[in-house]
Amino acid sequence: MRVLITGAAGFIGRHLHRRLLADGHEVFGIDLFPTPLVRGRDALELFRRPERHRGDFDLAIHCAAIVGGRARIDGSPLSVATNLGLDAWYMRWLVHARVPRAVYFSSSAAYPVALQQPGPLRRLTETDIDYAQPGRPDATYGLAKLAGELLCAYAEAEGTRMTILRPFSGYGADQDETYPFPAFIRRAKTQQDPFEIWGDGSSTRDWIHIDDIVDATLTAVDQGVQGPVNLGTGRATSFDELASLVTEEYGYRPVFKYLADAPQGVHHRVADTTRLRAFYKPRITLEEGIARALSA
Repeated sequence: MRVLITGAAGFIGRHLHRRLLADGHEVFGIDLFPTPLVRGRDALELFRRPERHRGDFDLAIHCAAIVGGRARIDGSPLSVATNLGLDAWYMRWLVHARVPRAVYFSSSAAYPVALQQPGPLRRLTETDIDYAQPGRPDATYGLAKLAGELLCAYAEAEGTRMTILRPFSGYGADQDETYPFPAFIRRAKTQQDPFEIWGDGSSTRDWIHIDDIVDATLTAVDQGVQGPVNLGTGRATSFDELASLVTEEYGYRPVFKYLADAPQGVHHRVADTTRLRAFYKPRITLEEGIARALSA
C-alpha cells in the first residue's frame, strides 16, 4: 500500500512507520515540525493542498497531535487545544485527496472524567461515549479527541472509511520521559531513592505496549474494523504497583516519595477490551515490557 503517516516522528507514529516499511509498504511520513525522519515535511502544509495528492494514498494514519504527558495537558491547555484545528484539516484533506481508508487515533482522554473518579473500578467501554450527550472529557486534549471522533463521521459520509482507535496508556522503551512509564524506568536505572511518584500512588492506568498498539492497528485495518475500539489490556495497575514492579525488576527497594501537588489526572482509567479481543489479543505483559525497557 501507499500509506501516509502523520506524526511520523512521534512515539506511535515512528513505530508504525518502521513496521509498515519493514512489511514492504511505501510510506510517506509527515509531522508538525521538521525532523530528519520526515525530511522536513510539515503536516499542515500538506493538509492545505489536498489537490496535490488526489488518489496518491491507499491509507492514511493520523498520529500527529500536540501533547506531552500530564504536565503539558494540564499546564498548556491552549497549545493542546490546537489539535482541534489539526484534526479538522486532516479530515478535510482525506475527503479532497480521496483517500479510501484512514485511521484516527483518538484517546482514552475522550471518556467522561465523571466515570474515572475514586471509588469502585469501572472499566471504560466504547459505548460510554454517547455522541449525543458525551459528558465532559479530560481537559482540552480529551475535548479535541472527542471532536475528532465526531468529525470522522463526516469524512466517512464523504467516502473515506474510518477506523477510530482509543489507546489507553501506551508505553515502550523509547518513549519520551514526560510520560510516567519512561520516567519510572529512568528513576530505576539511576536508583533514585526516594523514588518519586506523582499523587498518592493509588491511581490506576491500563498499560499497553507499543508493539501491541502497532499490531492491533494494522490488524484493524486489515480486517476493516471501524471502531471506535479501545486499545488496552483491561489490567488495572496503580502507580504504586508500577513503581514496585520496576524497582523489583531492577533489583533495589527504595522508599516511595509521593508528590501530592504534581499533576495527577483522573483516578481510574482502565479499558473494557471486549471489542479489541474480537480481532486482536495483546501479547506483551507489563512485566515483559518493564524488563525490555530496563535492558534497553
